[in-house]
Amino acid sequence: MGEAFFYHLTQSTLEATLRALLEKSLAQPWRVAVRGRTDATLDRLDGQLWLGDGFLPHGRAGGAHDAEQPVLLTTGLPSNAPDCLVSVEGAEIATEEATRLTRVMILFDGHDAGAMETARAQWRTLTGAGVAAKYWSEASGRWSMERQSG
Repeated sequence: MGEAFFYHLTQSTLEATLRALLEKSLAQPWRVAVRGRTDATLDRLDGQLWLGDGFLPHGRAGGAHDAEQPVLLTTGLPSNAPDCLVSVEGAEIATEEATRLTRVMILFDGHDAGAMETARAQWRTLTGAGVAAKYWSEASGRWSMERQSG
């Protein structure tokens, strides 16, 4: 059974946090799917992964080589057989996904009340199904684990 890591963004941007987590995930080496709710957000993240602080190998869902992508940006079900699924924009992660993957990561904006409530609901759902979870906060100026289930 996998585990869920929740990242409460209060100082870092989504783009910077995602890049750091993807770099660590690829070093495992894991295949990763990043699930968002909107194409606009995934377009922005795609651009950052191409042009940011160095290219990270990835692709957008819907291409001819989705299954081979080390990182696949999608609004739906990933077709790259990921070890890790990252949720942005409050994208849903089903309990069965969390239990069969090595890790799920939920990144949420700590300045958005709706995003925080969505993350709380995801925590309750996943931990209620027995998925081990850790809550990471950067409120102190650096990332630290503040809470874990069980």
